[in-house]
Amino acid sequence: MNFTKTTLAVTSVTLALLASGCATPPDPSDEAAVQAFNEANDPLEPMNRYFFEVNHAMDELLVKPFAGYYNIALPDPAKDGIRNFLRNLHAPVILANDLFQGEGSRAGTTTARFLINSTLGVGGLLDAASWFGLNYHDEDFGQTLAIWGSGEGIYLHLPLLGPSNPRDAGGKLVDYVLDPLTWVGYVYNVSWINTTRFMVEGIDTRARNLETIAELQKGSVDFYATIRSLYRQHRNDAIKNGEDPEAAVSKVTNEEMIPEDGAELPSVMLPTSPSASTQVPAGGDQLSEAY
Repeated sequence: MNFTKTTLAVTSVTLALLASGCATPPDPSDEAAVQAFNEANDPLEPMNRYFFEVNHAMDELLVKPFAGYYNIALPDPAKDGIRNFLRNLHAPVILANDLFQGEGSRAGTTTARFLINSTLGVGGLLDAASWFGLNYHDEDFGQTLAIWGSGEGIYLHLPLLGPSNPRDAGGKLVDYVLDPLTWVGYVYNVSWINTTRFMVEGIDTRARNLETIAELQKGSVDFYATIRSLYRQHRNDAIKNGEDPEAAVSKVTNEEMIPEDGAELPSVMLPTSPSASTQVPAGGDQLSEAY
């Protein structure tokens, strides 16, 4: 009985929060407003904006300063080594998703990269595979679900994780289960390894995008809407062609790509999570790592 009451109470509170966080649909007679509302795909916008502001405040207070110190303390070769090492750790998850998507050639590339970088690359610190033309690509289970026909669902901005949607959020959970390091942490009681990796990935991704995010914020009339649009467009690009996140960043960092008032948003996105992210998030190099 107590369990039932508790469950009902939690459910009621959850529904109340969702209801209070729902955006009010525009007047059906206003076709332009209705079209914009549908294209934004953000019925929970008030709640999402709240979490966006919370994440932004945490970024300003904690992540951004650490990222600045990280940039100052480490030379570029050291930072590249950290990124390469983190990417190499993520290879089993990328390989699994290559196979789930039926991408035999890309799976072969991922396997070869892991073997070469783990040996010639000194445990992944060097991207030796790129010397042989085996370039990095990222895949995650959110992309796999999209390939299988799953829609993205409504836009979400999650605490800590940042921009997402039901498909990608569920995909992160599957990727977490697929990651061998997850099981190493639990079996050998060294879960701090995964916590440390998550924190380093976030700091490294944020450090690489200090100027980019600053330019985006300065050039955006509505920073939240800019991030929302860029995230959705980036995910669509990744699903279609698996664009290298480094290439996407190089486009966004060009000041000409920063949207001005009323200008069309660029069709690229900053690099999670894990990842994000930005993997937010090194594995996926998504902005969710910072917002």
